Amino acid sequence: MSFFTNNRPDFCPGPIVGNPLNGLCERVCIETKKVYDSCIRQFEMFGTEAVLVNLDPPVFAQPLTFIGCTTTPGEDAEIVNLIIERFDETPNFARVRADIMVPITVNYIDANDVEGSGETTVTVTQDVILFVPQPSIVPFEVKVFANAVCAGGAYLGNNTFSLDLCITIILKIVAKVELLIPTYGYCQIPPCQEYTEEGCGTLFNLPLYPQPQFN
Repeated sequence: MSFFTNNRPDFCPGPIVGNPLNGLCERVCIETKKVYDSCIRQFEMFGTEAVLVNLDPPVFAQPLTFIGCTTTPGEDAEIVNLIIERFDETPNFARVRADIMVPITVNYIDANDVEGSGETTVTVTQDVILFVPQPSIVPFEVKVFANAVCAGGAYLGNNTFSLDLCITIILKIVAKVELLIPTYGYCQIPPCQEYTEEGCGTLFNLPLYPQPQFN
């Protein structure tokens, strides 16, 4: 069993069926990060030169053949050179400028057909307008999500590649807050349904005797 394989939708997350007020039992205070504003940009960068570091394996045979690249797993993009300029006529909005450093892993094959990889960072400048709350005791933060995938690439020599990148950037204004929300109480967590090979299961599910068929 799990939240989405059991037959008790009233006690697990999922679509609401019927009256949404049915089952509401309390107001609770939860600590979470509230997103005050967010925007997404998707764009292409062609011919971006990237020098690789942390090559694995460290020794390889020239030349290298490009295979592909993606955002480095487990590493977040970093915001640097952040500038927030509020508008006098609309003080709750601001111009948000920053450089986003996106970590990227490039995969390649060397001249001996040995697969390898290296790391690089691509810097993307963002200049957008976002809703920015007024100063408070609990400060807001500018957070970023970045994803990069290569549409193509070529080896230039000296551990340097030319990359054609498809980039997605999401900027968010967030703050850690305590929200009062209505709830249906605690989740009732069902026992896990363990995966097992069928083995004799299919055989055991057969009827004991042949079943007559009546039209």
